[in-house]
Formats: sequence, C-alpha cells, structure tokens
Amino acid sequence: MGPEDLLKVLEGLPLRDERLLVGPDTLDDGGVFQIDRDKALIQTVDFFTPLVDDPYDFGAVAAANAVSDVYAMGGIPLTALSVVCFPAKGVDFDIMRRMLLGGFEKIREAGAAVAGGHSVTDNEIKFGFAVTGIVDPSRIVRVSGARPGDALVLTKPIGTGVLAHGLKAGQVSDEARDLFVSSMKRLNSAASRAMVDVGVNACTDVTGFGVLGHALNMARSSEVSFVLKSGRVPFFPEAEDMAAKKVCPGGLNRNRDYVRPYLKSEVGGPRVDLLFDPQTSGGLLIAVSAEKRESLLSALKDGGVEEACVVGGVVDRKDPYLIVE
Repeated sequence: MGPEDLLKVLEGLPLRDERLLVGPDTLDDGGVFQIDRDKALIQTVDFFTPLVDDPYDFGAVAAANAVSDVYAMGGIPLTALSVVCFPAKGVDFDIMRRMLLGGFEKIREAGAAVAGGHSVTDNEIKFGFAVTGIVDPSRIVRVSGARPGDALVLTKPIGTGVLAHGLKAGQVSDEARDLFVSSMKRLNSAASRAMVDVGVNACTDVTGFGVLGHALNMARSSEVSFVLKSGRVPFFPEAEDMAAKKVCPGGLNRNRDYVRPYLKSEVGGPRVDLLFDPQTSGGLLIAVSAEKRESLLSALKDGGVEEACVVGGVVDRKDPYLIVE
C-alpha cells in the first residue's frame, strides 16, 4: 500500500498506548514495548510477493527485509514467525519448501530463532516474517532526532524496485541481477552495530516508500529539512537504464505523489526518479552529527559495509522538508 493511502487509513484509529515506548502513531520502523529498565521488545512484520525467480533467494530476501526494521532501531533480532500465502493447487510444494529454507537460514544468520508461523491458501504467493527483537530502551534509534548540521549516510545502493520490475520483463543482465539480489539478501546487522557503537541521532531503513519517502518521514518527525545530493546517491548497475526506459513499478509513482508536496528538486531525470523507487531490503539512512561522521563511516567500512557514503545533510526547518540538488 502506498504511504498516502496508509496514512489516511490510520488517521483517527486508537493507536496510542502508554505501555509503548514507540507505537504505530509515529512513523518509526517498528513498535517498542518496555519490559523493564534495561530491556524493551521491538516488533515488526513484513511480507510480499516474489520479486526474484529463485525460491530460495526470495525467501532469504524476505527474511533480510523483515529483520531490517529491528536493525534500523538499533536492536538485535530474537525470534521470527513466518507468514506464508501459497496456492493449494498448481504450484509444486517444493517451491514453498525452498522459499522457507532460504528464509529460515537467513533468520538463523541474523542470530534469531524461527518460533513458528502461519500459512493460508492464496492464489498468489506471499512470504515474510513477524520479527521480535530486543533493545536497550536508552539506546533506541528512532526516525526522529535528526539535527541541523547532521550528515545523511546511506549504506546500500538504490534501484531494487526498477531492477526487479525489469527482471520480470527480461531486460536485466545476469550480472546486474546477481548484484542487486546479493545486496537484498545482505543483512543490515553490521551497519546497525556500527551506528549504535558510534551513537547516531536518527535512522530508518529504506524500503517501500523509497529514499525520498523515508527521508520525508525522518525530516517531518525531526522538524528539520533534508538536502540530498542526487549525484552522491549510489545506484545499482542498469538501474538508471531501467528508470530512463520507464520500466518502473507502480509504487514509484505512488511514492512520488506522496512526496511531491514536500519536495523541491533542482534536478530531474532518471537519477531523481530512482529516489522514489520502492526498495526491498534496502540499506539504512542514518543522520549522524558532523563530529561523528568520519567515525561512523570508518566503523561501517570496518564492518564490511563498503558502499556506505554521505548523500546529503540536515538543515534548519524550511519549506519544503526535502530539497534535492
């Protein structure tokens, strides 16, 4: 569902609960329930239809995507419950088994345990997980908290939406496919550890709302404005080609409609289009103080997050919330 439609549906619902440190009434990546002074639970859920052909890869991507919300909030995944929709007839059940295997092994890689799950009959395959993590209440990383002067750091390239769409149309090379699938399967665990160790001001993971949709959520929650440098944003090979050919998922245009009233863009073309591209298992978008920027980049590199880079900065609240240069 697009962000604008989702916000309309949620408007007016009884979402507040004093037992929650972070609830659904904010734009954070997961909910947080405090257990005691030193422990709180992070809970999140995500599932979707296949975007790659190999069932094992799809399962691994679905799992990495689901646990990413825990990592974005500075937590550690503990348990996961699988959510499976699968046809009763016409599709070999070995496909479901391989899909589950890919997901379960990725959850194990995250250090969490698959505690069970639920399956339903559906004509369209869907798969994902409800994930529970743990976090120190004093070290929760929220989408709010970005401050003027902060640097904006992105930890993975952009373009999984257009590439997955192009892959279905047979327009993406094997080399480009391998790169973006490998990235989607890669956990954000190392990036999360680095930002928690360094101490950052805000974070979100870049998923279905695209870079600009998630950046807007961060900027609005923090009451600041973000300036993004389109020339600094890393893109997967062939992503710009797909965007130039308008080989784009429907979610890209929904994200554009959501962001447009809050955006001033001094540039255009495929690179800007890709900033609206809905991502699956994307990287973290982190707001870090200028004093800690180099420490964060160094910690990310030491953790193997080689593609992390500064893509913009935070300024005092302006109209609009987002400026793309």
